[in-house]
Amino acid sequence: MAIIRIDNLDDPRLAPYSGAADAQLRLSPSAPNGLFIAESRKVAERALDAGVSPRSLFMEERWLAQSMPLVERLTAADPSFPVLVATREQFHALTGYEVTRGALAAFERPALPRVEKVLAGARRVAVLEDIVNYTNIGAVFRSAAALGIDAVLVTPSCHDPLYRRAARVSMGTVFQVPWTRIGSERDWAAEGVPLLHELGFETAALALSDDAIPLHDKRLRSCDRLALVLGTEGDGLSASTIMRCDMTVKIPMDHGVDSLNVAAASAVAFWELRTQNR
Repeated sequence: MAIIRIDNLDDPRLAPYSGAADAQLRLSPSAPNGLFIAESRKVAERALDAGVSPRSLFMEERWLAQSMPLVERLTAADPSFPVLVATREQFHALTGYEVTRGALAAFERPALPRVEKVLAGARRVAVLEDIVNYTNIGAVFRSAAALGIDAVLVTPSCHDPLYRRAARVSMGTVFQVPWTRIGSERDWAAEGVPLLHELGFETAALALSDDAIPLHDKRLRSCDRLALVLGTEGDGLSASTIMRCDMTVKIPMDHGVDSLNVAAASAVAFWELRTQNR
C-alpha cells in the first residue's frame, strides 16, 4: 500500500492541492480535460462509482484510519496509487483551508457529453442559468437526484458543478445525475431553447411574472417531457430566457413572501413536477 508521508511541501504530487484555482485545475496539462478536487470519502466514492479516473489522495494524518475503506479500494485497483499523508500544519500550509470530512482526492475531469446524449430518455430536466453560488449549485444537484430529475443542464455562465464546494454540498450526487452545458453564448436561450424544443421538451421558466401559472397547474403535470429553467440568485432569469420559454411558472406563497432561494425553490418544483410513475 503506497502511503506516503509528506516531508516536503514542494513534492510535485501535491501540486493539485496547493491552493490552485478551479480554472487552473481545469487547464492542468497532466490530464486531457484538466483535474478537479473531490472533498470527503462520500464524494470520492461516488466519483469512483461513476467511473471517474482518480490521480491521488491527500489527507491529514488524523483522517487516515477513517479513510481506510477508500484507501483500500484505490490501492486494490492500483497498488502504487499515491496516498499522500500530511500533518495538520502541513495540510493547512498547503491548502489554506480546513477539511472537516476526511480526505481530498484529485480526479481527471471527464469530457462533457453532448446535450442530445444527456437528454436521451429523460423526461424531467433542470436548466441552471448563470448560478454562481457553489452551495446553491450543489444543493440543486442533491435535490435533483432525490426528487426525480433525470438530467441537469448548466449555461455557459453558470459556475462549475465539479468545484470542490459544489460537489461536497451535493454529497457526490453531481456524479449520479447526468449533466452537461447548454449553449455557447451568454444568451444561451437563443440556441438552447430551440434545441430543447427540437428534442421534444416543453420549457417552463420559474420566475415572477404577471402571466405566470402556479406550480400545481395541470398543464405542467401533463407535459411528457419538461425542462424547468431556474435563474441566478440575485436577478433570477433573464428577460430573453423568459420570453423564449413556453410557460412561466411561480410557486404560490403565503405571508407576502414573493420568492425562495434557488436551492429551496428547485426542491419544491422538482417534487411537484416529478413524473407520476416515481
